[in-house]
Amino acid sequence: MNGTTHAAIGTVTGFIIANNLQSPPTETALLVSLGTFSALIPDLDIDGKLRGKITLSHKLFRTIAQVIGVLLIIYSFYEGVGSKQWIGAGSGFALLSISIRLKQKHMLTITGLGVIIGGLALQEQWLLLLGIYVIIASFVAHRSYTHSIVGLLFFGFIAYYLDQLLQIKGVYYSCLIGYITHIIADSKFLPFNKRGVKLFLPFWNKEF
Repeated sequence: MNGTTHAAIGTVTGFIIANNLQSPPTETALLVSLGTFSALIPDLDIDGKLRGKITLSHKLFRTIAQVIGVLLIIYSFYEGVGSKQWIGAGSGFALLSISIRLKQKHMLTITGLGVIIGGLALQEQWLLLLGIYVIIASFVAHRSYTHSIVGLLFFGFIAYYLDQLLQIKGVYYSCLIGYITHIIADSKFLPFNKRGVKLFLPFWNKEF
């Protein structure tokens, strides 16, 4: 199932929850947005349709890293003294070396690291856990762990801490049910899906 359909199902999910709770317009908009986001997030895994759409171009990031590396080398030789000069220059060369090897597939991992740093800086557990989720998703095969009960439980903790922060009725269920709709929509229970989801990883590798 494509991302547009997943998003549409998540949107409807958030709206139904908001309607049942008789939420005011601003809260309805939030619940609809969370339902949509949660219904898409399992596709952050390898070959998932979402991962390439939320990250910056690796070419832009690589160019920025290379410019910083060159400036660091120049600054170290002109302003550095003794060991600081060589440490600074070495760091610049290391940054240049890493940037050359940087590809688009690495950008989601870098995004996850950025989210973790944001979570630590803001002391928000949901954001920290989201960053960890994004990093893990960037390494796992498509329709595997992010489409399993393990992935659902992990995302459930993210939803729980976000719910505790916002204190708005329906936040937790919009996130959790939105996520569940993605797993169901990708399962073999629907006749138009040739592939299913490995629901019980890591204990059972069978597709459902």
